[in-house]
Amino acid sequence: MPKHNCQRGYAERRAVLPSKESRLARHLNHDLEEAYHSILTLSGQVEEMINKALRALMARQHSVASEVIAQDEEIDRQEVRIEEECLKMLALHQPVAADLRRLTTMMKINNDLERIADLACNVAERATDLIEYPSFPIPEMLRDMAADANAMVREGLDAFVNLDVELAYQVIHKDDSVDSMNVRVINEVTNLMKENADWVKPAIYSFSASRAIEQIADHAVNVAEDVIYMVNGVIVRHCHNDPKLRSLQS
Repeated sequence: MPKHNCQRGYAERRAVLPSKESRLARHLNHDLEEAYHSILTLSGQVEEMINKALRALMARQHSVASEVIAQDEEIDRQEVRIEEECLKMLALHQPVAADLRRLTTMMKINNDLERIADLACNVAERATDLIEYPSFPIPEMLRDMAADANAMVREGLDAFVNLDVELAYQVIHKDDSVDSMNVRVINEVTNLMKENADWVKPAIYSFSASRAIEQIADHAVNVAEDVIYMVNGVIVRHCHNDPKLRSLQS
């Protein structure tokens, strides 16, 4: 009888102890949450860089441009740290299904944010170049382009936070508008170069800034595509208008 009671007590204690699998799941969830919040912090800093770069460009503010450029190294360090955390999770936890999609999505968004920060630095660098040409009329369309591109980045990240596939598709389809504005800026600076040979260099700087802003919007599209993959498990890259894929939004 005592032996039976001992065995029963051991079985009861085993029942209340968490299994190895549940402990690993908790550790994975904890690590995923930490990486998730790190990406949100990074995204806020990157959005601020875009806003500052635009202000530096349109107002020819050298000090603000310098702030953006100086911030890039910190963004790079954060991007590397987040990637290392994600790779560690892959090695230690070997996630599958939804956890794997979430992890790979975070890694890709992390990389896109770092590239967006680089592009914001490009805009800031062109801002410093244009300071030497105070009479050159910087195209006002660049302001609208940058505002739309930044909104796409913000909405793409909102879609990530809220698992909002509909919003992700809205971000994707806003890209056509930014592309159209980029073409109009190119046409405007081309005409300016024809009008005044002294404006060739500043016109090229403006074109470079416009191209960087257009690429920021492209990275926002990447984020939106990754959100759709994370939620639905479907790769929509290169086929945004496929009605079969659009039917998977809900």
